[in-house]
Amino acid sequence: MKKIRIGVLSTANIGRIKVIPGMQQAKNCEVAAICSRNAEAAGRAAEELNIPKAYGSYEELLNDRDIDAVYIPLPNHLHVEWTLKAMARNKHVLCEKPMGLNDGEVNRLINAQAAHPDIKVMEGFMYRFHPQWVETKRLIGEGAIGRPISIQSFFSYFNTDPGDIRNKADMGGGGLMDIGCYQVSLSRFLFDAQPRRAFGWMDKDPGFCTDRTFSGMLDFSGRLSTFTCSTQLAPYQRVNVLGESGRIEIVIPFNAPPDLPCEILLQQGDETRTITFDACDQYTLQAEAFARAVLEDTPVPISIMDSFANQHTVDALFQSAETGNWQNC
Repeated sequence: MKKIRIGVLSTANIGRIKVIPGMQQAKNCEVAAICSRNAEAAGRAAEELNIPKAYGSYEELLNDRDIDAVYIPLPNHLHVEWTLKAMARNKHVLCEKPMGLNDGEVNRLINAQAAHPDIKVMEGFMYRFHPQWVETKRLIGEGAIGRPISIQSFFSYFNTDPGDIRNKADMGGGGLMDIGCYQVSLSRFLFDAQPRRAFGWMDKDPGFCTDRTFSGMLDFSGRLSTFTCSTQLAPYQRVNVLGESGRIEIVIPFNAPPDLPCEILLQQGDETRTITFDACDQYTLQAEAFARAVLEDTPVPISIMDSFANQHTVDALFQSAETGNWQNC
């Protein structure tokens, strides 16, 4: 089987701990290089993860002609800059969410892709590739819960480390950008639509100036998604999708463990049954889907236009929280 050779831009924790190990299990790609602005850090990560090449700068990796694609787990404010630089060197890009700090930034990528139509660019919403989400989408599409009317989701963790990039406002930190974007994404994914308008409320950390708690409502022309995300609450995550005749509950919707089974609950009328999925690594599945699109020259599963629509909705939520009014999407 043909494989694409992936280089990783930075030694960020999300890459080293979760994504790279998942990628290394993929059948159609290999992690061939990693880089950092610190050559020693890159070398340590390469040795730890058994990666053949290590570079002391991002530019060096991008200049490696043996690298077909890059994975970008850099801080949010660097996503667009380095995606553009990778595209200019004919590298395909898998970039961590969110794709940009606002829809204007993502629009720069749309324009760049028009100039480089052969380059694949995909945002890393890994949850969509897990079988529990594939099955949830299928069940809704087949009418297992009737017409879906309401989505309720919660996602939180506790982190008050001032050195963490998720607590730095100028780097695109805060709850909505870090984890609330998942809740926006899943709402659009399950309703298969763009919301008509958005309403947001946020509580800012007085020191970090980031949204430590954000709650939102997305109006899909009468169907509603409500959510709360937080960077300073007890760790918890859950998604409920309610239809006219049933309900689906996703127990571990986002951080699905790679080594344990996952469950969803399907309620139909008065009966509720559990559907169990074998252990799998959603980062492996994401890498394989991305590599397949590169190797077969087919569209990536999450298009740049999908990323634009998601960020446009996030922008509307922020605008609503600032003004106290509903914002059109």
